Formats: sequence, structure tokens, C-alpha cells
Amino acid sequence: MERKQRTKNAASVYKNAGQLILVGSVTGLFAGVVVTVYNLFAKRGEEISRDLYAFVRANPAFIPLLFLALALGAFLLSVTVYLVPMVKGSGIPQTEGATRGRLRFKWYRDAVAMFAASLLSIFMGLSAGSEGPSLLIGAASGEGVACSLKRNEMIRRYQVTGGACAGLAVAFNAPLTGVAFAFEEAHKRFTPEVFICAFSSVVFALLARGALYQILGLRTESFFHSYLLPQGAVTDWKFFLFLGGSALVCGVSGVLFYKWVFFLRKAFEKIQLKTKFLSVFARILAAVLLGGVLSLLTVNLMGGGHGLIESLGTEGGAKDASLTGLFSLPLVITLLIVCLLKFSITGVNMGAGVPCGAFIPMLAVGACIGSLLNQAWLRLGMDGLYCDFMVMVCMATFFTAIVKAPITGIVMVCELTWSFSALLPVIIGVSIGYFIGDLSRTDSVYEGLLEEFEKEHGKRGKAQREVFTVSISRGCIADKREVRDVLWPAGARVTEIRRGEDLILPDGDTELLCGDILTVVCRTDEPDKVREELSHIAG
Repeated sequence: MERKQRTKNAASVYKNAGQLILVGSVTGLFAGVVVTVYNLFAKRGEEISRDLYAFVRANPAFIPLLFLALALGAFLLSVTVYLVPMVKGSGIPQTEGATRGRLRFKWYRDAVAMFAASLLSIFMGLSAGSEGPSLLIGAASGEGVACSLKRNEMIRRYQVTGGACAGLAVAFNAPLTGVAFAFEEAHKRFTPEVFICAFSSVVFALLARGALYQILGLRTESFFHSYLLPQGAVTDWKFFLFLGGSALVCGVSGVLFYKWVFFLRKAFEKIQLKTKFLSVFARILAAVLLGGVLSLLTVNLMGGGHGLIESLGTEGGAKDASLTGLFSLPLVITLLIVCLLKFSITGVNMGAGVPCGAFIPMLAVGACIGSLLNQAWLRLGMDGLYCDFMVMVCMATFFTAIVKAPITGIVMVCELTWSFSALLPVIIGVSIGYFIGDLSRTDSVYEGLLEEFEKEHGKRGKAQREVFTVSISRGCIADKREVRDVLWPAGARVTEIRRGEDLILPDGDTELLCGDILTVVCRTDEPDKVREELSHIAG
């Protein structure tokens, strides 16, 4: 009898895993095609924007026309943000909220709006990347597949997660980075179901990307291919001293960037005009016009910053004319100005809620800091062989101090360079950056932005305390799982477990068994959806 029951449980597990692989694969294919097309448009839009700004620089008489076009673009962005609030900013905070069940996509509307709005931001020459929007577009694609297949609430969340991971993986051509995002940022936990759906979505998304690239005759290469990272272990003890200094500087800079973003958020919130739309328009207009002015000064402030990061690598050459040509200033001064301006305008865009990615712009700021520090360390005796190492370490450290995602930062650098030789230096740098962020009591910038988004759009104000009672069925998702390993509805807490005559006050290590009666407390404005999720979890 017991053997038959174990067989039944195993069959249930395999059936659930098979369903997740199937829906994850379909999600990955759909998200992979959509996000690949989006990134190809974004790349082309950035090239056209650079050409247009170069033309205006050469013909100053067209500057008034440029700013008139920027004002019109700001109006269109404001209309989009006003009508579709989910596309505000980079889209990553909203995506995280959707994966946790705290927000809900209207997938066709949100995906199309972010597709168009972020492309417009890139076309206007703003400091805007495509990686954040790729996450939202991928997540919305996952929502679309779930709606089309009429999946339940729990599977829908897995598909949204898989779509988000697929979007990031396609944008960077980095599968492990996409999967790491699911555990470290989206859910901040590991469960087998999240892994299965994320992994299957990422694999099929990259297969779709590869097929499209082959059809279009495009070449696949590492995201940062101008960096020459020496192979083998680093044995120069002096390098680690310089590495520690760089990590401290980048960690502190990351905390300052975090503070800068929320300082600007509060400053922009003070712009209150007669209507909500006019307030939104005024904020976005200010950010767009400032971005236009800075993009006229130097091409290095345009787009996400991929070209800027490439120019700082050994083969990209920090001797690039685009860097040395700013006001005919020396390289170090030019690099310092570009770093400060990129730092400032990226924060302005995030503070104003312009629909554009900030993922790559943050990496670009970290790369600039690393290149600047290299100038100092070389004079103090650092071997020039390690310059590219240092830039990679600074990118990952600056990113980690802001986003508080160390595993993602470590994996990302290795995948973007197609080299694991920088693994130990990056781990050391990221650990220091994370520690500095922890000492400063800062959370992930995306967590803070998600909380503000929920407050602004009334999600938290509508929530009411609800109490649910569910019974664990044999072979269900929660059966023989610890409480911490179950993907509960957003905000839900298991407050007590009735097991026969015993009453258990559970913690994360408490194992759930068939026949347990759970009392679950949750603050929600959608009790029916929470009840549906709990029913699926408990069988």
C-alpha cells in the first residue's frame, strides 16, 4: 500500500514538472522571438539616433528643431505612462511585483506600450538601455501564454517568471544570468518549480534567438568582446590590494547612486500641476530635455552604454576618439566628466520614471569608475595586464551595491565576457560591495521602486487582511515540503498548522504533511485569486 502511494506521489510530481517544462518551453519560444525582435530594433534605433545627433552637432541651426522633437517625444512618453503605468521606469520593479503576485500584467497592452515607449526613449538619444524593458516584455509574454493556455494562478506566476528570465537572457545572450535573476531578484528563494520553469524558458528563448540570428545572417559573440582577460589564477598579491580599494570606491559609489535615485524621486514628486497628466509630463519633459542637452555634448551618454563599456576594454581602446574628443580635454578628465554625467542622467531618468532601461547604464558607470581607478593604480605599480579585470570587477561591484544581487553580478560578468578567469576577483569585489550596501542599510533599488509604485497606484491601500483555511492533500505541491520551499501567494503567511490533535506554530523549517490543516493570513485586494492559488498549492 505504502509503495503504491509513493508511486502515486512520484507520478504527481512528474506530471507537475512535465507541465512546467511544457509551459516554460512555449513561454520561452514566444518571449525569445518578441524580445529578440525588440533588441534588434533597439540596436538599430540607437545607431540612427547617434547619426542624427552627429548631424545636429555638425549643423547647429537644427538644434531648435531637435528640442522641439524631444518635447513632442516627451509628450508621447507621458501619454503612455499616464495610460499604462506599468511601463514607468525600467520595468524591472513592476516585473518583480508580477512574479510575486503583487501586480498583474495586461500583457498585450503592457508589452506593446513598453516596446514602443522604450524604443522612443532610445531613438531620442537618452541614457536608455534595452535590458530592463526586455525583462518586462518577456514577463508580459509569459502572462500572454498563460492566458492563452488558460493556466491557473500558480502556473501563471511561474510563466511570468520564466518570461522575465528569458527576456534578460536574450538581451544579454546569458542563460545563467537569466536563471539567477529568478532566484535572487524575482522570488528571492529557490524552489524546484521556479528552476524548472526558468530553465526551460531560458533554453527555448535562446534557441529562438539563435534561429532568428541565423535567418537574418547575424553573428553571435560575447556581449563585451573588447576585454582581454588573462587566463589562469591571479597570483600578484599587489593586485588584490588595488582590487580592495576599487571595491570600496565602487561600493560607496553604488550607495550614493541609490540615494541619488530616491532623492530625485522625491524632488520630482514635488512637481504637482493642475492635473496628474501635466505633472507626469513636466517630470518626463525635464528629464528628456536634460538628456538631449547632454547627448549633444558627447555620444558616450547616449543609449545604454554598451559602446562606452566596449571602448574601455583593451581592444576597444580607451584612446577612442569619442572619449578624447570632448572639449579636447585629456582622457582622464574626459572620462571623469562622462562618468559623472552618466551617473547623474541615469538617476534622473529613474527618478522621473522615463520608460527606459537602467541596467546597462549602471554597468557603464561602474566601468567608467574602474577605468578611472586604473589610471591611478597603474601609477602606483599595478601590472597593466589586470586593467580589464579591474573594469569588470568595478562593473559587478557597483551593480551589486545598488541592486543587492551578488550572484547575478558574479555570473553576469563571466557570461558577458565568455571567461571565468575573473571569477575570484569578481567574487571578492562583489562581496565587498554587498557588505558596504548592507552597512548603509540600503535595500535593492528595485525593491524600493516597487514599493513606491504600489503606494502611488493604490495597491497597498486597497489590501485587506484575509484569513484562509486549507487542507494539504496527498501528492500536492506542498506535501512533504518545508514551509519556506513553497511559493505562497504574495504577502501570505502560514500562522498555524493543525495536525491531528496537535497545534503547531510553524517556522520556515516546518515540514508540511498530508492531512495538515493550515491557517494562512494574507493582506490582499484579490481574495479569490489568493484562494485559487492556495487550492492549487494544497491540492
